[in-house]
Amino acid sequence: MKLYKISQDLNNGYDTYDSAIVCAENEDEAKKIHPSEHVKGFKDEEWFYKRDDGTEYETENGDYSSWVQVSQINSIIVKYLGEADKDLDKGVILASFNAG
Repeated sequence: MKLYKISQDLNNGYDTYDSAIVCAENEDEAKKIHPSEHVKGFKDEEWFYKRDDGTEYETENGDYSSWVQVSQINSIIVKYLGEADKDLDKGVILASFNAG
């Protein structure tokens, strides 16, 4: 696993993420990680939350988004930082959120 800084400059309003440090296998996988610990991935071009009971629901779509839309995922800037400790799991290590 590797460490990457992911960032975006498309959505810079209040209550948005501007960047995060993530653990992923490669750059493409890093782009698919949402900075929110609650957003577990995407399918059908929509980000989704996964509740503790396993149910899923779409989020981050429509007029409000705290990150980039799935359709804009290739605009995410990815910078390789180095190799991750073997004990780290894939996902967000640290995120930068601009509360409003």
